[in-house]
Amino acid sequence: MIQRTATRIEARQTDEDSRTWQQLLSSSVTSPEELLERLELDPATWLSGAREGHRLFTLRVPEPYLQRIIPGNPSDPLLRQVLPLSAETDTQPGFVRDPLQESTSMQTTGLIRKYQSRALLMVTGHCAINCRYCFRRHFPYDENRLSPQDRKQVLATLANDTGINEVIFSGGDPLVASDRLLSCWADSLAGIPHLRRLRIHTRLPVVIPQRVCDALLAWLAESRLQIVMVIHANHPAELDTDTQQALNRLKQAGVTLLNQSVILKGVNDTARVLADLSERLFECGVLPYYLHAFDPVEGAHHFEVSDDRARELVRELIGTLPGFLIPRLVREVPDRPGKTPLDLFA
Repeated sequence: MIQRTATRIEARQTDEDSRTWQQLLSSSVTSPEELLERLELDPATWLSGAREGHRLFTLRVPEPYLQRIIPGNPSDPLLRQVLPLSAETDTQPGFVRDPLQESTSMQTTGLIRKYQSRALLMVTGHCAINCRYCFRRHFPYDENRLSPQDRKQVLATLANDTGINEVIFSGGDPLVASDRLLSCWADSLAGIPHLRRLRIHTRLPVVIPQRVCDALLAWLAESRLQIVMVIHANHPAELDTDTQQALNRLKQAGVTLLNQSVILKGVNDTARVLADLSERLFECGVLPYYLHAFDPVEGAHHFEVSDDRARELVRELIGTLPGFLIPRLVREVPDRPGKTPLDLFA
């Protein structure tokens, strides 16, 4: 694995540390031309394909994440997650726009109910980074924007269903929303007696560590609800010093930290990388949670890793890591009551 140099990290800290997370988010790279120029990649080789992929699913890379990518290396595992390719235009049998069939699980606008005790709230349709393998890259976010009336309906639905004890903030990425809005949601949910936990699925602390600000920590620490944050890192190089500091602040605020990854060809499809990821997560105070088998979403077939290969990798991890550092290999199957573990010895 190519080493990231301390000099490169130190060179950009002064500038980034002086900018708010909102400023870093708004200055994200959003054009293929700029991405290739910044990362010293030959436009003659990469620009045409990047434009084709970008037309289907727009490019977005925030500055802190961009700084961790090695210039001039088209095989960089972080670059691979964000660089649009012409392969995204290929149609492959079995790859569909809604692989988890979430469109059939909408209970009310913005609220997905797939499991008995949990409900998933689409707080926003926006993300800080557009991952090319995203299973929601075709999700109709515009049809699920929450108006004030929709928010009232969501809260009424949750209050009337005592079988729900956990709400999951999702999206998009819920931490793209303002802390004012998020704290209002958290306060309203805390007022529903049968709710016990608030889970937040987010990539922001990884891609823009500055998002872990005082305002965020304040409402997280004050909530009656138990707070669980599930971050999303696929490769150890995503977890730099700034990210570790942000995760430490969350932990100090009483947040339980877990990680979920997706098995991705050319990113983390070796046992060595997955082991290094688990070890690095634990250094950052995060427990590995799920390793997701690849969801066959249209436009992302070039990331596919077979279930047999995924099983083989986890079996290798069993021989090298303690049990608490081994993520559960799972697949989300529509109409099942929860994540489906893959039998490692099938």
